[in-house]
Amino acid sequence: MNKPGSAGAQGGVSVSGAGGVVGPTAAASAQAAQRQRSLLQRADSDIGILLDNFSHLLKAARINDPVRNAQEAFQMEVHASRVVQAADSLLQLVSELKQSAVFSDFLSLNRSINQQIIKFGEQSQETDRLLVSVGEIVATSLQELESHYYASPHRTSRIGSQIFLNSTIGDGA
Repeated sequence: MNKPGSAGAQGGVSVSGAGGVVGPTAAASAQAAQRQRSLLQRADSDIGILLDNFSHLLKAARINDPVRNAQEAFQMEVHASRVVQAADSLLQLVSELKQSAVFSDFLSLNRSINQQIIKFGEQSQETDRLLVSVGEIVATSLQELESHYYASPHRTSRIGSQIFLNSTIGDGA
């Protein structure tokens, strides 16, 4: 069950920092969930190997038969070596998890910022188009109002009263 180097082989599994980036898409979420499951399985396996070898180490230490002491000493060294390998693998796993958490946060943050930039750029373009459209509508409406105003009979009566007011104010001074 426990072979020398088995924990080291598991510890050699590469977990890339960019592979577990949690993003807004379903594919990225599924990939992150799969990565989390694989890391949990790896941690469970390493802990199981650590406990198995530690228990074998304790069993080998209990025997007090002088004939078997040399053989048991060798087995104790093998199991101690496996315990060290499993512990090393767990330390590598913790390191990879820390790096993954740091880099994943930056990558997802950058992705989110880039999406917001794109969204705001699209909104800015849409706003510019709306402003141009509103400006054209206002210009057309203003032209219509001006044409109605200049063609209106009220304009001439107001112009006459305005001239009268200006002449009385100018004469009184």
